[in-house]
Amino acid sequence: MASEHWKDKSEAQDFPAAESNLSLLVGPEAASKLAKALRKQRSLKNHAAKDILRAANLPLLGPEDTEVAADLNKVKLGERLSPVLLAQGEPLWVADGYHRICASYHLDEKTEIAILSLSGWHGIPDALAIEGEASLNHRR
Repeated sequence: MASEHWKDKSEAQDFPAAESNLSLLVGPEAASKLAKALRKQRSLKNHAAKDILRAANLPLLGPEDTEVAADLNKVKLGERLSPVLLAQGEPLWVADGYHRICASYHLDEKTEIAILSLSGWHGIPDALAIEGEASLNHRR
């Protein structure tokens, strides 16, 4: 169950944003497959903001960051935020929702964040069978 400021489903625009971000890491073909796999995920999980930032090796953005401030304002107004999209690996990849993670941290670093995540080899899910997988071995 998502905490009080998280929606039960991701918004449609989250998936193209995730695909765009992931394409920088794995190329457009693999990113498209990852985004499709994320769209199929139905089960939300929950993790603390501090743990997600640590696993992803990402710095905490301040509350003055424009997008973090917008998300904090949404919560203040009673709006719910879209779940974060993750691809598990080393490090964890935040496909979409970095600013939402930071906003949640500023509300309470221990508050559980609603996530949709893919697990697999270094951020590439087992279901992703692409040609040229050897080119991804640099992540090892």
